[in-house]
Amino acid sequence: MESYIHGYTETEARRLSDQAHTLADLLHHDTVFSPGSRVLEVGCGTGAQTVFLAGRNPGARIIAVDISPDSLEQAKDRIRREGITNVEFRQADVYRLPFGGERFDHIFVCFVLEHLARPLEALVHLKKLLKPGGSLTAIEGDHGSAYFYPGSEAAQRAIECQVRLQAGAGGNALIGRELYPLFRRAGFTEVRVSPRMVYVDASRPGLVEGFTRRTFTAMIEGIREKAVGEGILDAETFDRGVRDLLRTTWEDGVFCYTFFKATGR
Repeated sequence: MESYIHGYTETEARRLSDQAHTLADLLHHDTVFSPGSRVLEVGCGTGAQTVFLAGRNPGARIIAVDISPDSLEQAKDRIRREGITNVEFRQADVYRLPFGGERFDHIFVCFVLEHLARPLEALVHLKKLLKPGGSLTAIEGDHGSAYFYPGSEAAQRAIECQVRLQAGAGGNALIGRELYPLFRRAGFTEVRVSPRMVYVDASRPGLVEGFTRRTFTAMIEGIREKAVGEGILDAETFDRGVRDLLRTTWEDGVFCYTFFKATGR
C-alpha cells in the first residue's frame, strides 16, 4: 500500500476488528470456496477478515500476505487464538508478490484497492496468478454512499476530509463505484458487482454500536489531527461533524452506507 492513512495503532486494529465482526454476515455469507482450493488473500492486515475467510472455508488452503510485518504478527496471533490451521502468512507487496509459477484457484482482496495509487495495475498483476477459470473477489466501500438523518453539512464535510486525505496519499475512498469498470479493464470476465447496504436505526443496536459508532464515526474521528493540521477543515467544524455523526445513533437517527463486492474470472 502506498500509505495507510489510518496508521497502525492499537486503536485502529480494534476498529478494524469491530468492523469485521459487525459486517461478517453482510460481506462474507457468500464467500465460499471449494474444499482443496488454494486461496490468496492480499492485504490481510491484522487478520480481521482472514478469520472469517478461513473459518468459513476450513477445507481451503489460504495464503495471506501483507506489506506490514507488525500487522502480520497481529494476524498470526489472531489466527492462533481462534485455533485456525488452514492459513499461511507471508510478507509481500501487492505489486511484487513472490509466487513465481504458483497459481491460485481464488484471490480475495478486501479494503485494499482503495489504498492503492495503481489499483488497475494491481488487478492485472493478480489476474496472472489465477489458474484458468479462477476468480478474484474484491470488497470496497464508497464514502460518497454515506447518508444519514438528521442531516448535517458539518458531518458531510468531515467525511470529505477522509476522501481528500486518502486521495492525497494516493488512494481512492470512492472506489466502490469503480469496481465494475476496473475489473473489466483488467481483463476479467463474468464480472458481477453486488452492493451491500448497511442500514442502521435504533431497532438495530448491534449496528448502531458496531458500525455507526465504532467503525464509521471512529474512522472519521481518527483523521482529525491530519485534517485540521493540513487545513482541510477547521477544528470547530470537524468536531461538530463528528458530534452530528454520533447524533445519528440516537433513538430517531438513521445511518446508511454501501459496500460493493465484485467478482470476476
